Amino acid sequence: MSFGDSILTALGALKLNAMRSVLTMLGIIIGVAAVITMVAVGAGAEARVAEQIRSLGSNLIIVLSGSASAGGARLGSGSQLSITEDDAAAIQREVSPVQYAAPSVRGSAQVVSGNQNVSTSVQGITPDYLEVREWSITSGRGFTPDEMRSAGKVALLGQTVVDNLFPGQDPLGQSIRIKKVPLRVIGTLERKGQSMMGQDQDDLILVPIATAKTRVLGGNRFKGRAVSAIMVKVREGEDMAAAEEELKNLLRQRHRIQAGQPDDFYVRNLSEIMQAREASSRVLKLLLAAVASVSLLVGGIGIMNIMLVSVTERTREIGLRLAVGASGRAVQTQFLVEAVTLALIGGLIGIALGIGSAMVIARLADWPTLLQPSSIALAFGFSGAVGIFFGYYPARKAAGLNPIDALRHE
Repeated sequence: MSFGDSILTALGALKLNAMRSVLTMLGIIIGVAAVITMVAVGAGAEARVAEQIRSLGSNLIIVLSGSASAGGARLGSGSQLSITEDDAAAIQREVSPVQYAAPSVRGSAQVVSGNQNVSTSVQGITPDYLEVREWSITSGRGFTPDEMRSAGKVALLGQTVVDNLFPGQDPLGQSIRIKKVPLRVIGTLERKGQSMMGQDQDDLILVPIATAKTRVLGGNRFKGRAVSAIMVKVREGEDMAAAEEELKNLLRQRHRIQAGQPDDFYVRNLSEIMQAREASSRVLKLLLAAVASVSLLVGGIGIMNIMLVSVTERTREIGLRLAVGASGRAVQTQFLVEAVTLALIGGLIGIALGIGSAMVIARLADWPTLLQPSSIALAFGFSGAVGIFFGYYPARKAAGLNPIDALRHE
């Protein structure tokens, strides 16, 4: 019997017990669908993390002001403004791996335009801030040196603020008011989306740092050259850990911090945080795929079980075939083809179900999914391997039957 005849015979045998064949395939169908869906969910989560990382910028170190104490209790990061614009200039000038060091101050305020009144974040920056964050201006322009020196009444708007204050309108040239201070909109920023902490990065207004200190945020908090944070961009290819250590040593020297004394600032190396988040996302994807793969093994056990039952039911048929000259290899091939056919048909149905499930999750649960051709091919190939592995023993048992004993079987 040729291999083609074996396939036709196997399909005929499966068709005779169609319901049983479908129930046997359920394990493979569910397993393949689960693998594809879970890998798509894990890959979507990994892609979301990567997107959030890219939105922050690359090779970033953030220097934050230290914490003050009151009544013996530390008030938390930023409660004492211990870093300055001069520190930022020194970092950029003296720490060789650093490309940009952008000081900034941040606060929140009510913003009014026409009959629109919203609360948003206001951030005072230098032009280097946009370079550090790799943040493009989609329309308009950035701040001029004259506007930076003279605390110009100008602003750049994030896309969320544009949507809230100027729905369906062009904001360029329009006027907004923050604490009764009129500001002219000179540009809008590209959309960044959510940060890794779930914050809307587009819900903010950027103004020159001098404008923020003297006109918009003001008060006693931002005195003189004090700032709340310095965003540091390290050159591509430089050692982030070495740059961080050099930066810390410079600030300790500038702030006259003696050996053994705690720093009056905090340093956050975002590369380490990003790598940890990426690693956790990869582990999540592998874990989901491993859990889903268990379903495939269960499906394989189901195939082995039903094939053993089939061998028992068709013992006389096997004995007759062997008695009239069929080789044991031909019998083994027939039963092995039946098992593999069950697995592959189940795999094809599982692929369709898995793709559909991933799309439904993306639409209804608002969860990012990313279908990967490699995972689809791997799941289908694995289903075939399961059919071969779990079908081999029943097929071998059928081929090893003694023709005389098989013909006597009741």
